[in-house]
Amino acid sequence: MSVSVFNRCWSKVILETLVRQGVTNFCIAPGSRSTPLTLEAVRLQEGQRAVCHTHFDERGLGFFALGLAKAVKSPVAVIVTSGTAAANLYPAIVEARQSAVNLIVLTADRPPELIECGANQAIVQPNMFADYPVAAVNLPRPTQDYSTDWLISLIEQACHKQKQQAGVVHINVPFAEPLYEAKPEEVDLHPWLANVQRWLAQHKTWVAYQPQQQEVLMHENWDHWRTKRGVILVGKMPAEQAMGISAWANTMGWIMLTDIQSGVEPSLPYADIWLANQTVKQKLLQADIVIQLGSRFISKRINQFLAEFKGEYWLVEDSHNAVDPYHHAQTRFNAKIHHWLRAHPPLRQKPWLLEPLALSKFCATFIEQQVGGNLNEASLAHHIERVLPNNGILFLGNSLFVRLVDALTKLPEGYPVYTNRGASGIDGLLATAAGIGIGANQPVVAMIGDTSALYDLNSLALFKKVTQPTIIFVINNNGGAIFDMLPVDAEVKEKFYRMPHNTDFSQIASMFDLKYARPYTWADLSSVLKQAYSRRETTLIEIKVNAADGSGIYKRLIEQISYAVIGA
Repeated sequence: MSVSVFNRCWSKVILETLVRQGVTNFCIAPGSRSTPLTLEAVRLQEGQRAVCHTHFDERGLGFFALGLAKAVKSPVAVIVTSGTAAANLYPAIVEARQSAVNLIVLTADRPPELIECGANQAIVQPNMFADYPVAAVNLPRPTQDYSTDWLISLIEQACHKQKQQAGVVHINVPFAEPLYEAKPEEVDLHPWLANVQRWLAQHKTWVAYQPQQQEVLMHENWDHWRTKRGVILVGKMPAEQAMGISAWANTMGWIMLTDIQSGVEPSLPYADIWLANQTVKQKLLQADIVIQLGSRFISKRINQFLAEFKGEYWLVEDSHNAVDPYHHAQTRFNAKIHHWLRAHPPLRQKPWLLEPLALSKFCATFIEQQVGGNLNEASLAHHIERVLPNNGILFLGNSLFVRLVDALTKLPEGYPVYTNRGASGIDGLLATAAGIGIGANQPVVAMIGDTSALYDLNSLALFKKVTQPTIIFVINNNGGAIFDMLPVDAEVKEKFYRMPHNTDFSQIASMFDLKYARPYTWADLSSVLKQAYSRRETTLIEIKVNAADGSGIYKRLIEQISYAVIGA
């Protein structure tokens, strides 16, 4: 009995510490060994100090927590039992590390005497996620030999590391049996908690860290560089840092290239297409200085430009992570972008290069002609604003469609766009979208490829929990159409890369009790969306397209623009 009670005391201190570090959401998978943590999380929910979310699939749960953390902009905790349940969190942990999202992963474990001796569901869990967490806490089995002060301090230190470098904290928590017999009043009155009763009542952190003052100073040579020919590259960044970038770049007369993840409306849209024009790209490479704001560009052509640029290179990004895959000699500013802009006032001057503007305008008409009026993969990407609600969120999956959207779309300033472009995997995309929708409590439009959707089918169960109109577009091109871009023999490509599945998603939607539609035209889609947005539930819309339509149009646009001659 005392073991069961103390397991709960141990768990209470851990979770109380996490709540004080900003955790208000606990994502819980079913399991026996994690019972002390689960029951203490439920008590927090009963006291209206946290919300508990559940899912039967740990891999999906991890990505759901990732999406939730992105939406609520605070750490989200995940509780799972021992064994492969813990291992199934690995993909979400990788993505969280790569995209700097704060997760706190609590893996229940068998006690040390049951490890590596043939005991059931006992694997080696300490440090199982290798270097992916920013902090790993491998706790001993609960014992009164350790003080509450020690346990609180240890957990807080890990959370403080996470505040300095966003990512994952892994806390491995072994529990001996029994696990179930404790009563809440026995836990609350346990002598081990006596010295922290005041702390428990006050809801304060253990250590009060004072905020660092990080004033951004103007670069000593800014008056020189702002008179030069410049290019602004605008990558993924927090929405609150995107304010004023367009006006700043326009005042400077510099070329601004934006990523769909930036939230900044492009002044020169379709850059991924028009940068394929070698004449214009070579002129752009004559810039004296490139200033990159944010990171992680989807466009292959923007990345090629970055790789080839050899001039003065400045990078502004609010982290200490290395985010330049081309390893330029550079001036690096670890600063919030809007703070950096205020410290570096623009100089009003005329545009130094006119060809990109002419080519961008040409692309607007040219793309419209190429994608046509039919409802297909490319036209959906080009006209994506037609399907978005004013107060909504767009979540883009990976592979071909996110590239089409980045290349062919001009979204309005500030429209929220979420992606999983840290590791750019196709796993967990549906779960992430569900987490974002529930965390933000806003309508969500999720655009997912067919193979990605098949990879994460279990996560469709999460969409029964949404309370806002939610649209899942499954763009079904019968396999991995992204691989059409590869120079591989057609027969080999079909069998070993594209892997056609010949699957229809109507029965899948029925299995998960989701509304379903398969429009054939834009008029059909308009009617479907009108109904879908009138319901506070999820509608799965399957867009069936010919296998090579999207990739074929994309390739033709790039090939034809590369040879185009456009007058300035």
